[in-house]
Amino acid sequence: MQTEKVIDHIVTWLKTYATNANIKGFVVGISGGIDSAVTSSLCAKTGLRVLCVEMPIHQPESHVTRAQDHIAQLKKRFANVSDVRVDLTETFETFKATLPVADVNPTLELSLANTRARLRMSTLYYFAGLHGYLVAGTGNKVEDFGVGFYTKYGDGGVDLSPIADLMKSEVYAIAKELGVPESIQVAKPTDGLWGDDRSDEDQIGATYDELEWAMLEDEKGKNAADFEDRQQKVFTIYKSYNNANKHKMKPIPVCEIPAEFK
Repeated sequence: MQTEKVIDHIVTWLKTYATNANIKGFVVGISGGIDSAVTSSLCAKTGLRVLCVEMPIHQPESHVTRAQDHIAQLKKRFANVSDVRVDLTETFETFKATLPVADVNPTLELSLANTRARLRMSTLYYFAGLHGYLVAGTGNKVEDFGVGFYTKYGDGGVDLSPIADLMKSEVYAIAKELGVPESIQVAKPTDGLWGDDRSDEDQIGATYDELEWAMLEDEKGKNAADFEDRQQKVFTIYKSYNNANKHKMKPIPVCEIPAEFK
């Protein structure tokens, strides 16, 4: 990958889109992870205003520290970057308290995890509406179009997606070129929705490098029977997520009414 050319292309694309839409800048949710760090850095390079929003909900201290370190260095490098911190922990707990009591089980835990992402999405759009900005998505290609590893109408609710055509490995290459803090570059990827340090790999059962491989093999028309051992397991994991999350990757289905019924 020609890293510098890719960076210039994305920055130009962002600036052109915002200018044509008569938009003043971008809002980016900062998690302390590689994707939000890269996205916010690319937005900053446009010269347009960038609001970095930190939204902890029972967040591990390591996530908070990485997010704050990234925002601090970005503000030091770019005069067009500002930030705001909105602690949503109490909001999340208040929302939980208003819901009917339910038995603790994996389905409940997942529903609450996705609720965190949707509270953050609402917060980002509050600031976007307040300032006349666009919400910049932080999803990469593997997450958005491979395994669908994001929350529908949560971190998937955005105005534009600058890094969604980049594999995770390519995001890391760009992060290095952009000078993203080392602590973020070496941290294990995590969605930060559980209040602990479980990684994406812990949840999915495969690394992003493995998922990239599976995605490329799937695009070649391969199937699980073409592989053995670990490769077969990884490919099966990939296909399971890909099939289950198609509803996130395709347009919302519309029931079309026959003309003669109207």
